[in-house]
Amino acid sequence: MSGLNGLLTIFKREVENDSKITFIGSPGLCTPFAEFMSFGVADKETHFIPLLDLDDCHEFELQSYGMSLANDVSNPHDSDVIVILGGLSIPDYNVDVKDLNNLIDDILKDDGKIIGVCFMNMFSDTGWVNEIDFDCIIDGTLIPMIKR
Repeated sequence: MSGLNGLLTIFKREVENDSKITFIGSPGLCTPFAEFMSFGVADKETHFIPLLDLDDCHEFELQSYGMSLANDVSNPHDSDVIVILGGLSIPDYNVDVKDLNNLIDDILKDDGKIIGVCFMNMFSDTGWVNEIDFDCIIDGTLIPMIKR
């Protein structure tokens, strides 16, 4: 599969039997990808945690124009799936993987799963593939080009 449609198709397949999904990612960079994937599974409860700030978690809501984050803080505890987004592993964010794993342990159901979604081998390049117990990683490739 290729492109954003391929990413969404794979993601939907991975979470088809789950009902509560929490995305953890960097604000701005990861938020639109979480929004995109939430739209693809709009029948499920989806949340977004920026960086590791559990107190700033918000649930996605389906609007006439697409998905948006609700104003009220939401509760991601007992999530069936945690989705770690690649932007979180950008070194400039200084995310401590031990703190991330503690957050995962706090909000993921005992039988839940961890999915990584990144581009360009980000989790491998940062070593996170060895530090987080991913059930699967959806890794895409971006090839930007300018056409005039």
